[in-house]
Amino acid sequence: MDLIRKTLGQVLKETADRFPDTLAVKYTDRDYERTYREFDDECGRLARAFIALGYKKGDHMAVWATNTPEWIMTLFAAAKIGVVLVTVNTNYKIFELEYQLKQCDARGIVLIDGFKDSNYTEIIRTLCPTLGDGKELHSEKFPFLKHIIYAGKNRLPSGMLAFDSLLDNIAPVELLKKAEASLDPDDIINMQYTSGTTGFPKGVMLSHYNLVNNGKSIGDCMKLTEKDKYCICVPFFHCFGLVLSIFACVTHGSSMIPIEYYRPVSVMSALSNEKCTAINGVPTMFIAMLEHADFLKYDFSHLRTGIMAGSPCPVKAMQDVVDKMNMKEITIVFGQTESSPGCTQTTVDDPLERRVSTVGRTLPHVEAKIVDPDTGATLPPNTPGEFCAKGYNIMKGYYKMPEATASVIDKDGWLHTGDLASCDEHGYYKVVGRIKDMIIRGGENIYPKEIEEFLYTHPFVSDVQVIGIPDKQYGEEVMAVVVKKPGADITEDQLKEYLKSRISRHKVPRYVRFVDSFPVTASGKIQKYKLREEAIEILKLQEDASIETA
Repeated sequence: MDLIRKTLGQVLKETADRFPDTLAVKYTDRDYERTYREFDDECGRLARAFIALGYKKGDHMAVWATNTPEWIMTLFAAAKIGVVLVTVNTNYKIFELEYQLKQCDARGIVLIDGFKDSNYTEIIRTLCPTLGDGKELHSEKFPFLKHIIYAGKNRLPSGMLAFDSLLDNIAPVELLKKAEASLDPDDIINMQYTSGTTGFPKGVMLSHYNLVNNGKSIGDCMKLTEKDKYCICVPFFHCFGLVLSIFACVTHGSSMIPIEYYRPVSVMSALSNEKCTAINGVPTMFIAMLEHADFLKYDFSHLRTGIMAGSPCPVKAMQDVVDKMNMKEITIVFGQTESSPGCTQTTVDDPLERRVSTVGRTLPHVEAKIVDPDTGATLPPNTPGEFCAKGYNIMKGYYKMPEATASVIDKDGWLHTGDLASCDEHGYYKVVGRIKDMIIRGGENIYPKEIEEFLYTHPFVSDVQVIGIPDKQYGEEVMAVVVKKPGADITEDQLKEYLKSRISRHKVPRYVRFVDSFPVTASGKIQKYKLREEAIEILKLQEDASIETA
């Protein structure tokens, strides 16, 4: 494929011109359904409303909402005039939002009432106590912030602008055309904040060029067309929802069926009733559907493809999705936010064995190599090392963090991902884990994914995460944190015995802990560091941990 030098707005318009009457977006829980022509026109009017509010190329607009129509409308309206969309994690509380609003220099924020135990409007009012009845906010704490745009369902809070009323005042179409003409595909158009499992979150700056081409490449690997209907149940604020879902669809004229937030029944209902052909999700999402009591009540016969990604994909879960959900052309994408995010992907034409055991080959126009994390030397095939990538998809950098940028992108333009992987003689990559997740027991390198894959073969294991915990004698010991299948009766010793006959003794977990679920980020990534912290607390290993880090 040739790389595309177009902006997001241009791509949406071209798709609307090619497929004007094709369904672009349809929600199953509210009255929102648009063809591509209708959706492009609506986003154009919203862009003119933003111009009327004073927004211009280079301004920042934050969005703090679940997968609502307003989110996706704001995305494309902002893109049409060069306003940088800043995504906000739906699980954020007051401390996290305060940090991000200060760091990202947002001029406006679109928000809903809240999500789960976060009340967004209360948080904003606490952070901005001077928010009154005026149309513009003046805050010493957030000098850039001028507009709080309310897209919730309750009465309009004082001092905020109603999203629905924005279209009452729109700029002339000539100003929109002028704004569009000023844009360049290399302009930064999106900032996504890394989940921040260590240190403060960093704003990853991505351009039209990054996002359009990555979405196109990913959709190509799934052979998407205007006939596909894509169920999007992963968060828009994450690359999985934004690029692997929205941009993969828009670059191919495929229909989007968004789910406001993931719930197994809502997703299965949409898949069945809308006859969806594709769906994305992290492994835990698929596992929750496969093991749901009502799974057999739904029709998955129209499903064809999709993506399982976000965390290492268990072979058994992949096989179950192929066999039980009819997703015979499911793919895996590997990468990170800093690479837009896709670096490698399996394709629908790859043999099933490749699609369940590897993360595919490099996407077009992306280079990759496996290096020794300590020396930087390129490693031979089938040797685990750090995965590095280079190409059109690499971010412009972290917003206002040049030192952090330089720590991950070297002088030759290679992104050092921190992921441990290997590459075989045919160019297929396998992910072993994160460098910091690798367990070093008595000088032996132990890769958690290898043990996890063995444990997934046990009939009583639903999900598992393997972690390293501090140990005085060996430096680290292995712990398996296991979610049992409903009604399963198995002990720690039985699981250990199961492994002893299958893997080397030093890899057999010294500890096994049973839990009901894992701590996860809003995008579904399992937080291994929290499991480790919990284990240290439960086993009273604080002294060993202090020795390890001294």
